[in-house]
Amino acid sequence: MDSIKKKKQFKLPHTLVLIYMIVLLVYSLTWIVPSGQFKRAKVGVGGTQREVTIPGTFQKVEKKIVSPDILLTAPIKGFSEGSLIIAFLFVVGGAFMVIQKTGMIDIAIRRLANTFAKHPRSRKFVIPVLMTVFSLAGSIFGMSEETIPFIMVFIPLALSLGYDSIVGVSIPFLGAAAGFAAAFFNPFTVGIAQGLSGLPLYSGLPYRLIVWAIGTFTVIAFVMRYAAKIKKNPELSPVYELDRKRLREMSVNGEVSDEWNSRHRAVLFIFAGGILVLILGILLLNWYITAIAAVFMGMGIFSGLASGMSPSDIAKNFVEGAKEMMNVAFIIACGRAILIIASEGQILDSILFYASNFISLFPKIVTAQMMFFTQSGINFFIHSGTAQAALTMPVMAPLSDLVGVTRQTSVLAFQLCEFILPILPTSAVTMGVLGVAKISWEKWARWFFPLMLILIALSMLLLIPPVLMNWGPF
Repeated sequence: MDSIKKKKQFKLPHTLVLIYMIVLLVYSLTWIVPSGQFKRAKVGVGGTQREVTIPGTFQKVEKKIVSPDILLTAPIKGFSEGSLIIAFLFVVGGAFMVIQKTGMIDIAIRRLANTFAKHPRSRKFVIPVLMTVFSLAGSIFGMSEETIPFIMVFIPLALSLGYDSIVGVSIPFLGAAAGFAAAFFNPFTVGIAQGLSGLPLYSGLPYRLIVWAIGTFTVIAFVMRYAAKIKKNPELSPVYELDRKRLREMSVNGEVSDEWNSRHRAVLFIFAGGILVLILGILLLNWYITAIAAVFMGMGIFSGLASGMSPSDIAKNFVEGAKEMMNVAFIIACGRAILIIASEGQILDSILFYASNFISLFPKIVTAQMMFFTQSGINFFIHSGTAQAALTMPVMAPLSDLVGVTRQTSVLAFQLCEFILPILPTSAVTMGVLGVAKISWEKWARWFFPLMLILIALSMLLLIPPVLMNWGPF
């Protein structure tokens, strides 16, 4: 009985502790893995100059002993390395708290839920339609960090439909992640990787469209199956207690009236206008985090004023929302520390070099899959698709020639590794999403793990036809 009790009481450490354990592990690797580096050169790709590795130039260098004090200084440097995404989260958290305090979102969601109650048949289309839209956004223009603000809208929508916060996170986050990984146009993965591999831009489109459709369908089907289970039995949700609290806050909010008034309409107009400006800016002007954060800053300020808040109340609510992002800010900084330590020890290039040599030992049919696993390992350290392409594709493309796999296949292996990103505690996007959703990484990881295994198996299967048909540029 005592042993059963102890098993039930076992609890994973805090996410920050788990990440720091990874920091310690990577530090230990700097003592084991030989230091080495490729030569690099600036190459024009995608309209900009990018520093890329030069294949065949790897050299072992004198073992770089990383001082133990980096275990304390690297997380501090991590704040500097991740300052933009951290500032973005503070602004989004603060702005949404101001908007939430106006009561507009809660009342709008309740009204939307009532509409679905009157037309229950339309409810079953919400998840697949919205996730497909986000998947297209991920595939066409590389939507990733941009999903973070949408979490605060889709969680209350999911709750109002009888689902849970995990479904609310999955609609924008996993929808975009599926499109990003199985992209057919994404300029930050497909475009850069093909450019570095000497392939025509966006070539191989027919098979890429098939991969996108299968990948997106798989993720949607998994989320819909889970949503149906939670709708039937809410207690099965890993975030059941958190959602009960959220529902109480949505139904008992003493600061606002349930009555839709002119102030709510004004806030809705500002919010909808801000989202429209955001979408146009991303699509037409290639806006990134700074511009997106500025839009949310403006939305928060003007929404507060439109609702009748005083400047002091706006500031107080903004700080309250930003404070809730503090936990994830430390996690992101610690995640960046992992890359800092690996770079200081000069082991990233060594890992890539030894992995590429190992890949060449396998039969052709397995080689593409081994490329996928190698890219997934690198993805643990480097989460920028562009940066990972610049490091790995100049090595993987010539390697594919030597082992009899087409360069187009090696590009696909590279992009499919993004399927594992939603579980990585070292990813600023993943931890930013979970921080906004107030869902612990441990609960999310347990939930996402079965889907990750499915996506890994799917990626391995999708890499077989390109090898068999000798998939070329067109």
